[in-house]
Amino acid sequence: MQANKIRYHQKSIMKFGLLEILTLLGSVGIFLYGMKLMSEGLQKAAGDKLRNILAMMTNNRIVGVLTGFFITVLIQSSSATTVMIVSFVNAGLLSLGQSMAVIMGANVGTTATAWIISIFGFKINIAAFSVPLIGFGVPLLFSKKNVHKSWGEFLIGFAFLFLGLDYLNHSMPDLKSNSEFFAVLQNYTQMGFGSILLFAFIGMVITMIIQSSSATFALVLVMCSKGWISFEIAAAMVLGSNIGTCITPLIASISGNIWAKRAAMGHLLFNVLGSIWALILYFPFIKLISWISVSLAGDPNTLFDFVRDLNTTNPDVLDQLNANTLDLSDPNNKALATQFGNLQYYVSFGLSMFHTVFNLINIFIMIWFTKAYVYIVTKLVSSKDLEDEEESHLTFISSGMLSTAELSIVQASKEIILYSQRTQRMLSMVRDLYHETNEVEFVKKFSRIQKYENISDRMEVEIATYLAKVSEGRLSDESKRQIQTKLRIISEIESIADSCYNLARTIHRRNDGKIVFTEDINANVELMFNLVESALAQMAALLEIDTIKVSDVNKTQNLENEINNFRNQLKSQNILDVNDGKYPYAMSVVYMDIIVECEKLGDYIVNVVESLADSRLYKR
Repeated sequence: MQANKIRYHQKSIMKFGLLEILTLLGSVGIFLYGMKLMSEGLQKAAGDKLRNILAMMTNNRIVGVLTGFFITVLIQSSSATTVMIVSFVNAGLLSLGQSMAVIMGANVGTTATAWIISIFGFKINIAAFSVPLIGFGVPLLFSKKNVHKSWGEFLIGFAFLFLGLDYLNHSMPDLKSNSEFFAVLQNYTQMGFGSILLFAFIGMVITMIIQSSSATFALVLVMCSKGWISFEIAAAMVLGSNIGTCITPLIASISGNIWAKRAAMGHLLFNVLGSIWALILYFPFIKLISWISVSLAGDPNTLFDFVRDLNTTNPDVLDQLNANTLDLSDPNNKALATQFGNLQYYVSFGLSMFHTVFNLINIFIMIWFTKAYVYIVTKLVSSKDLEDEEESHLTFISSGMLSTAELSIVQASKEIILYSQRTQRMLSMVRDLYHETNEVEFVKKFSRIQKYENISDRMEVEIATYLAKVSEGRLSDESKRQIQTKLRIISEIESIADSCYNLARTIHRRNDGKIVFTEDINANVELMFNLVESALAQMAALLEIDTIKVSDVNKTQNLENEINNFRNQLKSQNILDVNDGKYPYAMSVVYMDIIVECEKLGDYIVNVVESLADSRLYKR
């Protein structure tokens, strides 16, 4: 005990230098890493269930709020919840209005971290249990079951969260050895409402930098519990963090689609408008929070005066209280330490209550204006015309929309479905081109097919790059197999697009050669197109469902057999017709090139379906 006192005293007489700053940053890093690990572990353990809950959302705004709240409480990350929301809006499972309600609930759900810190951070020395908790979680990482691995990550993340908070508490500079700095700080806390605005701005900037409102809350809580700042200044920083937390979805939406941008804008609008009323009524609101805290726990305003007075009368005792080195065998010291611990708890309780009541009032006011929110964000983030949407290539995924690897696979699946739908449209364009007789319109349609071919090439690369980035995350064996299957599928879909373009080029060659097919040839080509379109439609339908049956695979294989048999029949008949002089050989070459390319297209289609059948994502 005495050795600890000496070490702490040696530290306290030093200025807050580079090593101390790095230690403080490292403490924040441990806290953030713990949150990330805990969040990802829970998402991987229960990700499918969470997505199913969101998928079953109705138009009921209250249900939307509750859904956002409970999911964010579970995964401890409003940003991860927002990413899931955006993916379902893009998929058409949630409307933009529904997403606004879920985002509102997520804002309240994120206060759960504050309450965990408040309850366990000061009442219980949970840091003492952190290392044993890691010891319990590590063996789970080596389990053969992915669920056990995910729970192991959660436990280790939970331990790191409180280890970071404990290190943060002990690495924060003290009043005695940094009196000049704190004297300057005090000058900025005595400007009335100007101080509230200043520290709200500081809270916003800190959250923008570290991209975690929970980490900002932990920093503010430690600052307030050590007597740096008063309760009302700390609450202002927490208020600012609500705006700062919007930076994560805003950054993510920069390279995202229009729905991502609108969801991020709705999140920002909700927090900014909420903060405006809170600032206008700030001092009455603080009195309300103080009254609630006094009624349920204790006065959060008392600690600041207690620390300031103790620093004046007996700074050594204050240092020992902060370092937990005070000799508790003395009854007076024990009573003082108990009082100090209670006052710290009152502060943490008050800040958590402030954070929660602020978000609850926001919801109660703004949930009735959901339609207005949708209207405003739609106007603020307007859609581009159809041509621009086609040029954007990716609709559901972007490099900036990653939350966890498991959730990102859902985004990739939606993009692959869209990719297949574009190849369907491309084949339809080829059929239109085949029958086009107007030269000007023919050139326009051929150019559009060329454009779709370029888009298809880029989509393949972009989806594959995205999947490669996803594969860098922590993945279950099942997810790794899913990614391998998806890479095979996008390669085959790109080959389908190549075949469509080859068909268009052959038709272009037919027109350049002034070749006019006979009625029998046109009828045969039409029948072949019908067979290929049926197979492509079957493939696209199977991409959208969660289970695939043996009969589904057999249906596609039967269509492929029909295509092969029809090609063989037409090739044999073609030789006879050329020999009989029904049409010239030059016409037969172009005719057969179309038929053979259609058969190749059918092969690529059946490859996609068989890849789906082999994947565990699609059950037989």
